[in-house]
Amino acid sequence: MKFTLSWLKEHLQTEAPLETIVEKLTAIGLEVEEVSSPAERLAPFTIARVLSAERHPQADKLQVLKVDAGTGDPIQVVCGAANARAGMKGVFGAPGAYVPGSDMTLKVASIRGVESRGMMCSVRELELGEEHDGIIELDECAPVGSPFAAWAGLDDPVIEVAVTPNRQDAMGVHGIARDLAAAGLGTLKPVEAPEIAGAFPCPVEIRTDDPTGCPAFYGRAIRGVRNGPSPAWLQRRLKAVGQRPISALVDMTNYITLTYGRPLHVYDLARLRGALVARRARCGEQVAALNGKTYSLDPTMTVIADDDQVHDIGGIMGGEHSGVTEATTDILIECAWFDPESIALTGQKLGIVSDARSRFERGVDPAFVDRGLALATAMAIDLAGGEASEVVRAGEPPLAPRTVRYRPERCSELGGVAVPDERQKDILERLGFSVSDGNPWEIIVPSWRRDVTGPADIVEEVARIHGFDKIEPTPIRRATGVARPTATAEQLRERRVRRTAAGRGLNEAVTWSFISEAEAEPFGGSAWILANPISEEMKAMRPSLLPGLLAAAARNMARGASSVRLFEIGRRYLAEEERPTLGLVLAGEQAARDWRGGRAREFDAYDAKAEAVAILAAAGAPAESLQTAALAGGVYHPGRSARLTLGATNVLAEFGELHPATLKAFDLAGPVAAAEIFLDSIPSRRAAGRMRSAYAPPALQSVKRDFAFLVPAELPADQMLRAVRGADKGAIESVGLFDLFAGANVPSGQKSLAVEVTLQPRERSFTEDELRAISDRIVAAAVKLGATLRA
Repeated sequence: MKFTLSWLKEHLQTEAPLETIVEKLTAIGLEVEEVSSPAERLAPFTIARVLSAERHPQADKLQVLKVDAGTGDPIQVVCGAANARAGMKGVFGAPGAYVPGSDMTLKVASIRGVESRGMMCSVRELELGEEHDGIIELDECAPVGSPFAAWAGLDDPVIEVAVTPNRQDAMGVHGIARDLAAAGLGTLKPVEAPEIAGAFPCPVEIRTDDPTGCPAFYGRAIRGVRNGPSPAWLQRRLKAVGQRPISALVDMTNYITLTYGRPLHVYDLARLRGALVARRARCGEQVAALNGKTYSLDPTMTVIADDDQVHDIGGIMGGEHSGVTEATTDILIECAWFDPESIALTGQKLGIVSDARSRFERGVDPAFVDRGLALATAMAIDLAGGEASEVVRAGEPPLAPRTVRYRPERCSELGGVAVPDERQKDILERLGFSVSDGNPWEIIVPSWRRDVTGPADIVEEVARIHGFDKIEPTPIRRATGVARPTATAEQLRERRVRRTAAGRGLNEAVTWSFISEAEAEPFGGSAWILANPISEEMKAMRPSLLPGLLAAAARNMARGASSVRLFEIGRRYLAEEERPTLGLVLAGEQAARDWRGGRAREFDAYDAKAEAVAILAAAGAPAESLQTAALAGGVYHPGRSARLTLGATNVLAEFGELHPATLKAFDLAGPVAAAEIFLDSIPSRRAAGRMRSAYAPPALQSVKRDFAFLVPAELPADQMLRAVRGADKGAIESVGLFDLFAGANVPSGQKSLAVEVTLQPRERSFTEDELRAISDRIVAAAVKLGATLRA
């Protein structure tokens, strides 16, 4: 919500400076997001008179101007505007001035051989509008040499506040002024809505056939209007808050919307056929809206229509067919009250965001329908002339009074601040509440505060106006003794794997749980699609953590990152449940090129496996018992991926290089390695006390033996390693693969695997016979897999 300081002071009698107003707005819950002043960026520009305008000697479309900017000596400026002429006054920018509309800083320059020492500016160049056919032409009374912004009234600060969804009353300048007055920053000025008697019956029947979506539909006609440009003060005010002036009548509706939070609509009476009716849309109906788009409607939506067609998406946006133009002479002003829930649902379905919708879905004051129409009538006649018809009132807005029973002690009980009863009563009455004495108080809620429904809301109103900063901080009482641990086993596991991943050089990412349907598609699609997403890019609940990580990796790689190592701990949303998961992505260079290795090395499936195994070990999984199985998910490369399992059915992780189709979907160049670790599949550790035994290095030196086997080419190396490790669990400390070879001197259909076995004696050193017996058992275990010991 934007407004200017002078606009606010038309509704608030105050002498408070801008800084005090801004500070108080945030203190009472209307957080100020920005305070800006056009005068600051236009400070270098002054009013100047064109003394002479002569044709440029080298260009037919350029002129050489002599300009008086109040500095004493004439200034030479080369100008291409067709309307530049001797005697006119305009806006001059000297060298060094920054031109916001052109994004450039002026300097002395030679244009076609003629020196130019500044610029005479257009409306677009100063970001005051879209006109750019010529330079700005000012009134003769404009004082030469004076700052342009101050003379043009552009030194009016613009305040932008964030309005929460429950504060429908703060969607207008008058409501904001009411809050400031209640906070002691002045006096709220009353709304003056002159009653204009109707000079003739309304020529159009007005009715509502949808009492649920539009309980109240008021209107009246004005004939004999002249719809020209709105006056300068109105245009200036609308431009200041980002609105584009269109015409007197359209600008009037926008002004009342911003001032009182009361949206209106004006129809060209000549374009209506028959009765104007608020009703439900019919199947197949469409409307061409004022934003230039055509929308298909359904029977859940409230529309405004005549006998021929739909003219308006009720409470959201008008149609372009019946909008007013400069040729309009007779109009119909509509002022209605629409059901907030219906407006919200329609807006969500159609994807329309408008000033009207943002107010109606919060809840416009139902008691302001008559006064809103009266204000619009008076302003329309003032701006465009004409005479008004009698008012037609179809239906009634919901005006049933709402009462809250309230004990003043609740302010201290709920809000933590003791406010005297008289002070509470004064605050509430300043905000528009009616308070009757008694125990408890009977408080009548004003019609513009749809959000106040109970005592807790009353406490909030009192506390925010009294000042949240006046609530004394109260320390939480701590029980005596040593606090017991509160983290669950799952939380402790997440802490361990997070620290391990970070310690291994991975960077933690936090991505959205919502992704686009296109991003979910490579992962089998999403089981959960949001009916009301923030955007189409955040519509599906993620079936995997990899889409968000891959999108983050793609953004980093596109910006020049040579190596991306990301991980995330979060939830996957499957059809049957949510599953805690750690996902990781490795993209780009695993090791940069250097003189020792030559070219850079890219990540591969083994890098992803190493990270997965290390993280599983930190999580408490028995890493030495992990088995590698093929058939990872379809997002992985079929020959460069696998699963890590415990037994045949318990899958703890998937890892590998990603499929080229997956990389293409995320605009990544491969190879990219990734892994997902399913934290809830890791078996819990058995309770064995809280303390680990101290590390004791072996008393005896270990013995290492190498074995080389010829095995079938299709035999996984992991299967061989597990067989060797199980040959003598008491003596074998570890087994590692150090060579894999296929080619010369290796029979066809076979490969050579070389393993290093570490033997650890316990009580005494191994004898030669014991070592020979262990070796025999290792060879025997390998033979069972079809292996033969190489000579």
